[in-house]
Amino acid sequence: MICGQPGSGKSTLARIMGDRLGLPVYHMDQIHWTPGWVERPKAEKTPLVLDIIGQDAWVFEGGHSATYADRVARADTFIWLDLPVSLRFFRVVWRTIRDHGKVRPDMAPDCPEGFHGETWAFWKWIWQTRTSARAKLAAIADNPGHLTIHHLQSRSQVAAFIANLPIKQEAQP
Repeated sequence: MICGQPGSGKSTLARIMGDRLGLPVYHMDQIHWTPGWVERPKAEKTPLVLDIIGQDAWVFEGGHSATYADRVARADTFIWLDLPVSLRFFRVVWRTIRDHGKVRPDMAPDCPEGFHGETWAFWKWIWQTRTSARAKLAAIADNPGHLTIHHLQSRSQVAAFIANLPIKQEAQP
């Protein structure tokens, strides 16, 4: 279970972990959005998340706090990417420019990066939720139960975490 606010590197870390560990990777943005940047109704999102986490093994990144308790119950590891808001905001602005007109691999179909009404609202939301969203994740990290917790607060901590991930061994003929 990988969580963190926008621009923290959740999708990138999830892809790396999936490759290294040989696990399927799921991105909340592919559930949250439908084509054309239309938000999927919550009543549809939750069952989709529950179907994914009902599988035996997965790497799941992203929000939808309504399912945090369910994900915590099924996960063995919680990775909280808790990077500074200034870095995260820079990353989000940069990816909007870098990927303008393209659909990122972790995004829903027909949701290209660009400057539109949702972009400005998203940037505002990043700033407005910098404390409240962090508090929800801190509650998980503070009460780990059975989870192995990785609270990563800097780029160097994330790099060290990645460097220590095992590399999937290919089956020998």
